[in-house]
Amino acid sequence: MPGKIDIKKQYKALFAPTRVPHLVEVPTFRYLLVDGQGVPESEAFQGAIGVLYSTVYSMKFMLKAEDRMDFVMPPLETLWWSDDPAAFEENRLDEWKWSAMLMQLEHVTEADIAATLAALEKKGKATPMHEEIRTASLEEGREVQVLYVGPYCGMGLTVKSMHAFAESEGLELVGKHHQIYLSDPRRTAPERLRTVLRQPVC
Repeated sequence: MPGKIDIKKQYKALFAPTRVPHLVEVPTFRYLLVDGQGVPESEAFQGAIGVLYSTVYSMKFMLKAEDRMDFVMPPLETLWWSDDPAAFEENRLDEWKWSAMLMQLEHVTEADIAATLAALEKKGKATPMHEEIRTASLEEGREVQVLYVGPYCGMGLTVKSMHAFAESEGLELVGKHHQIYLSDPRRTAPERLRTVLRQPVC
């Protein structure tokens, strides 16, 4: 069986950006998602992360047992939006709406996902939130991207710098603010957390 697929190595420019805002073209990717609203520390957000990881890890082991292509776990990603765009720059986190998501590789089918969820249910490991999982393809295209290093609560200035860069390039902000978490907050000091920030533009 070939080596593991590692999406971060395949698309290095998208997962190892610089700390200066710049433009990138992002291809269409498919995700498992759970939607919600509120601060990242909320029970709903943490629960969404748990059900996504339990599902994808279970699917990873299922595919490996079937001697199919194995993969390195993709990083957690989120989409954020608010009725008031200023809520991002001002860090009014309780107003943020979100979709927590994990990328699904091309060889993973809808049948694989359904089989994984059914297996979790049969083992008594499924929760009501597992029923909220959905799949969707994300077509973002052109985006402003930057690497942010630091605690999640301090992203406001970096988000402002992204918006200012877009304005300087004559671009308009469209779509939802996108974050990719490269660090494990359970093992990394807040000041060293690495997060990719993206904002679609046109």
